[in-house]
Amino acid sequence: MKKIILIVLCLVCIVGTASAYQLYLSCPETVQVGLPLKCSVDSNLPAGTTFDVVFYQSGYTATPLSRSSVTVQENHATMYQLFDTKGLPGGQYKVEAEFAGTVDGSLSSDSVTWQLPKVVDRSGDITINSPRSQTVEEALRIEGSIIKLGNAGIEIEVRGPDGRIFGPQYIGTKEDLRSGAGVFTQKVTITRPGEYDVYFSDLQGYIGLKTFTVSAPVIPTPTTIPATTVITTRPPTTAPTTMPTTTQSPVSLIPVAAALTVVGLLAAITAKKR
Repeated sequence: MKKIILIVLCLVCIVGTASAYQLYLSCPETVQVGLPLKCSVDSNLPAGTTFDVVFYQSGYTATPLSRSSVTVQENHATMYQLFDTKGLPGGQYKVEAEFAGTVDGSLSSDSVTWQLPKVVDRSGDITINSPRSQTVEEALRIEGSIIKLGNAGIEIEVRGPDGRIFGPQYIGTKEDLRSGAGVFTQKVTITRPGEYDVYFSDLQGYIGLKTFTVSAPVIPTPTTIPATTVITTRPPTTAPTTMPTTTQSPVSLIPVAAALTVVGLLAAITAKKR
């Protein structure tokens, strides 16, 4: 009897395992800062099943950095998710498949639902000496050095608003005899303003990227001086006051004749008295 029960339990376990769904999340162990973290998902979950793949920054508490939704297709093809690492500090990160409801409870025990990729930061090896902000007229000047690179050369690629505009192409470096760094200089013609990412790699792989901001040239605005209207004020002209002409009346002859008569009488009286 015990043997029969044992066989039945084994059959139940086998059937249960066979009927469980599988999901396998795979990410690279390491990725350089600035390069996309590419993870793949394989699953035999029913078509139409949707779940999230979340990218976390590990620490005392996991901080979600980005989240993308994944839906299983009928052909159950491998699904890929890309996570941006630009500007992230080096260290341990976590990628996890998260389900709403109880779907994850139906997964087999061998399913892999999380990964712990490591982000490696070599961008500190790059020193940029040219201005990070340039105008279209002078851009793009890429000048600097890579520590301990010597004369080994450096590969650069430039991407801007219109996509890739230069490289990837190796350029020569000149060893700094004091530090052993590899000094480089490269001019890339830019035709429009925007942000441009310069990716650096060497024989060991990707190093990092540096971002340059290219602005449009400043066009001086002509200064318009308003025309000055000179108003000439003439002093008021005072018209001379015309005095009325005094009309003199002719002297009357009657008083004159009377006076002469009086003088004559007085002269006659005086002569008689003599």
